[in-house]
Amino acid sequence: MSQLFSIHPDAKIGKDVKIGQFTTIYENVEIGDGCNIMNNVTVFPGARIGKNVTIFPGASVAAIPQDLKFKGEETLAIIGDGTVLRECVTVNRGTAAKERTVVGKNCLLMAYSHVAHDCILGDNVILSNATQLGGEVVVDDQAVIGGGSLIHQFCHIGRNVMLQGGALVNKDIPPYVKAAREPISYVGLNTIGLHRRGYSTEDIQAISEIYRILYLSELNVTNAVKLILETLPESRFRDEIVSFITNSERGIIRSAI
Repeated sequence: MSQLFSIHPDAKIGKDVKIGQFTTIYENVEIGDGCNIMNNVTVFPGARIGKNVTIFPGASVAAIPQDLKFKGEETLAIIGDGTVLRECVTVNRGTAAKERTVVGKNCLLMAYSHVAHDCILGDNVILSNATQLGGEVVVDDQAVIGGGSLIHQFCHIGRNVMLQGGALVNKDIPPYVKAAREPISYVGLNTIGLHRRGYSTEDIQAISEIYRILYLSELNVTNAVKLILETLPESRFRDEIVSFITNSERGIIRSAI
């Protein structure tokens, strides 16, 4: 069978890369070794695809942003090693704001997910089917986003968060928690996920105490953070969560408990 795909001569293709029929790869593209790019995929200029990435039919990487401020500047869409993009996933490249959209290593972006311009996804992130990320969203390592969720631009989702399907997110979600209901709210720790990721019982208890003060003490956020710093010993969890809260630009979700 003749080759029915189009690869620009300036594209850089690694070793042992499989490319399916009717796939188009433009100039200014780099694809690492061992990738499997299936049928009817489009890889636009600015794509930087790592090693052993799998891209299913209908997906699009590095299309120009859906942002009226975009003026044609040269930007990137970066896909980390071992990541899987399922059917019809779209990852747009960056704008002048951050100059790149990044999907980390070993992520799974399920069918029809959209990652908008200048988003930054950490490693081992899961976006379930039809998740939609607005521009400049940040999703930290090992977060799991339920299917059909809509994440407002500029929101920040912390590491190891478990977000319910169909969520409408317009606030930041701090690390290690479960978020659900409408409006989206804190409903507890992501205990099962933390155990699966190797966190000890002592780690989970330390995280739980932080969120007990933050969400169950009836203090406002400022006073809760002050109490956390005054009463809990210094630890990586305390410092990470406090830093997340104090640096939040959109404010954090409230409690449903």
